[in-house]
Amino acid sequence: MRRLGVLGGTFDPVHLGHLAVGRAAAAAFELDEVRLVPSRVPPHRPGAHASGHHRFAMAALASQDEPQWTVSDEELRRDGPSYSIDTLAAIASHDGLAATQIFFLIGTDAFAEIATWSRYPAVLDHAHFVVVTRPGLGVDALRARVPDLTSRFRGVDETRTASTTTLVLLEVATPDVSSTAIRAAVARGDGLAGLVSDPVERYIRKHDLYGSRSER
Repeated sequence: MRRLGVLGGTFDPVHLGHLAVGRAAAAAFELDEVRLVPSRVPPHRPGAHASGHHRFAMAALASQDEPQWTVSDEELRRDGPSYSIDTLAAIASHDGLAATQIFFLIGTDAFAEIATWSRYPAVLDHAHFVVVTRPGLGVDALRARVPDLTSRFRGVDETRTASTTTLVLLEVATPDVSSTAIRAAVARGDGLAGLVSDPVERYIRKHDLYGSRSER
């Protein structure tokens, strides 16, 4: 069965933390594809600073050296808030759920707020959720934040052959970086080494994103 990883986010901009989450999950589950899905209207945060066009382009640049990575405009084409449950349902319809095992890739910081997501807990039935540790919120801290879900967590090997969706915690080191901090660094005129990939930094500079004249 084909294994598809779905990594959503505002990607404003996409950074090395996002890429680390995707790479950790791809290695653990031997994913055939990692699909980046920039959101149009993120439900849990203010609107994006850069346009959907720019965020899609940066996601493509960030993943250009990863042969199995792709970028989808699934959410950018859809009006209204970008709810993950709608995206997963659309992907299942397009890709053929019977032949594809879908893994939704997410950091512990975002998963800690899962109870506030649209149509929770039904959203958890639409894919395996692979929760990758992010700085400041490790495995034990996450379990304390989502006690009602503790019994649903499974190991990597169990998930590969599971007949129902599961939750998996991957404890790996990922860079301590955020899009908010990157935008602030750009506004200060600081370099972005260790925060975003070189092609993404060049794109930000070329199009003057997040600076005093950045495109809204």
